[in-house]
Amino acid sequence: MQRLLFDYSPVYFVLCLAVGIGYAWLLYTAKYTWSTTLNRILFGIRAVLATALLILLLGPVLRQVTNSVEKPTLVFLVDNSRSVKETTDTVQLLSAIDRAMEEIGKSDWQTELSTLDGATGKSISFSRGSSDLAASLKQVANRFEGRNLGGIVLVSDGIYNSGLSPLYQPLRVPVFTVGVGDTVQRADLVLKNVAYNRVVYQGNKFPLRAEIGVNTLPNEDVTVSVRQQGVVLQQMTKNSGNRALLEFDFQIDAAKAGMQRLEIRVAPHSRESNQQNNRGSAFVEVVEGKKKIVVLAAAPHPDIKALRSVVEKNPNYEFLVHMPGIKELNPAALDPKGIDLLIAHQSPDVLGRTSGLLSALLKAKVPVLVVIGEQTQLRGLDAAGIPITFEVSAQRDEVQPSLNPAFQDLGFPQELGAIVARYPPVSVPFGKFTFPAGVKSILFQQIGNLVTERPLLFTWDREGHKLGVLIGDGVWRWRLSEYQETGKTVGFDEWMAKLLQYLSTRDDRRRFRAFPVQQEFSSDGPAIIESQVYNELFEPVYGNTVDIELSPETGPASQYRYITGPASGSRYRIGGLREGVYRFVASTEVGGKRETARGEFLVVEQSQESRNLTADFGLLRKLAESTEGRFYRAADLGALAKDVSSRQAVSTLHSEESFNPLINIKAVFFILLLLISMEWFLRKFAGSY
Repeated sequence: MQRLLFDYSPVYFVLCLAVGIGYAWLLYTAKYTWSTTLNRILFGIRAVLATALLILLLGPVLRQVTNSVEKPTLVFLVDNSRSVKETTDTVQLLSAIDRAMEEIGKSDWQTELSTLDGATGKSISFSRGSSDLAASLKQVANRFEGRNLGGIVLVSDGIYNSGLSPLYQPLRVPVFTVGVGDTVQRADLVLKNVAYNRVVYQGNKFPLRAEIGVNTLPNEDVTVSVRQQGVVLQQMTKNSGNRALLEFDFQIDAAKAGMQRLEIRVAPHSRESNQQNNRGSAFVEVVEGKKKIVVLAAAPHPDIKALRSVVEKNPNYEFLVHMPGIKELNPAALDPKGIDLLIAHQSPDVLGRTSGLLSALLKAKVPVLVVIGEQTQLRGLDAAGIPITFEVSAQRDEVQPSLNPAFQDLGFPQELGAIVARYPPVSVPFGKFTFPAGVKSILFQQIGNLVTERPLLFTWDREGHKLGVLIGDGVWRWRLSEYQETGKTVGFDEWMAKLLQYLSTRDDRRRFRAFPVQQEFSSDGPAIIESQVYNELFEPVYGNTVDIELSPETGPASQYRYITGPASGSRYRIGGLREGVYRFVASTEVGGKRETARGEFLVVEQSQESRNLTADFGLLRKLAESTEGRFYRAADLGALAKDVSSRQAVSTLHSEESFNPLINIKAVFFILLLLISMEWFLRKFAGSY
């Protein structure tokens, strides 16, 4: 539907018509050499052309409404986890799903096939190592936000081993559940859980608890052993009695430093049909001591809680808080030799409680992150050894953070800029300030839409003494804002953890480095080793041939070779690794000398799917009932297709309204060009100019 809209009174259009006719009359009432009929035609063309041009000057707008009908979509969400493959003929199942989708598609419904991974298409591999049914249902609902989602068909065994129960996932559409698998309870011994400390200190004993589920095996002896590299460290036997859960508590010696893998085995029973869930692994990092991060503050603040949440995610760090007169550490804990990073939150403070200790620690060249807030004594920063000077003012300013795209030192992810741009503003001192010329700005201050050159967060390396300065407090709002928007704090935690790790790490002056990009990899994906090569000026260089020797816990070592390049070319991916601890030695030629680097990482097997193979149709029935759907067995997919086809398919009418100035429409231009060309051609043909 189209309609012309005008901003002026119709009187103006009558005036345009009069002016157009008058102009044509003046032009064609003069003496002419052609026929009267041709003169009238030329008069009409010129009148229409002049009138149209005058009307276009008034700016008429064409309003166009486009309507489209969207049929309801029924999404078949297939549980593509390994537990389904263990108990179901997946080829026959997919064939039955195809027939049901084809039957439903003949009615006023659209169908779509999806998996727990979010992949759409006909090719499905039942190899997923975990089942998060609630998250997958939510993903489908979010993907169809604003679209006509008529319902979801969940084809699953009802087993979930990750995330929340799907019964607690609110949905606005009916969920039809299709149960697959076997609901018969088998005789089974299951290693349900292994509880232990991931980081322990060398020379100590640490507890390890194995929880064993006992299914239909009463009054049987159950033996559990803890092994390392094939050697039995400890072994224990208990009688199951009538209990469904047995707990085995071990005390293990932390003898050797480094990453250690312990294997927990449950001796199989003769009546068991599934022995894949009889073993598991515990990965323990034996360290000599933790890195110590100390917060020096004059008063409690939500920022400290946010920083603690980030630091305590890394078991290799210890987070301590010292507030004079409120919460004080003993003098030994404040020894500069034992502090790896000092976080000076609003220190030096206006009351002078923390100034002396801060100056002493800075003189001892302890790495420091300074957070400047309303209680910071701005005049005391430079005196304490923090090279920043403010034009002191009682006023504060609200600024938003903006990520410096040129800062690449800490390897922030590409999407971090968009995450930071959505952070709420923080309060900073008003006015100009000076800072050293050699600082590296991580965040700039953004006022409105203007990104200034004033740093909000920067780092500075002064002769090996690392310093970070955050000119503003209230970063806890950044973490909370990200959680409110995404339900996670991954972005904030990652960049803050990298900043703290950079400041607390002593400078590494080696010209060749090789390290795993993370300490733990899944057996389903590749392990990634990154290599970095530097010249004499410690600038990154590329094109070096790197040799990697990878050694598993048992068996021969493997050799790999690759050439470094910019960006991801400096990373080498090794796939097909089994569960265990791997140690590697990387080497390359730098300046005519062979340089080596060593490291270790662990590979964890995703074995949740093998722990439980008993289908839970009760959960699927409850899910269907709570959403006004219906439960079916796999053999009844034909009945599902008939029931859905018989339901009233409610289509959605979408209307799209657009406004386009008439002068921008190409058809109008070509019509005017045609009129001008016709008039010119007829006048030329008649022998005039």
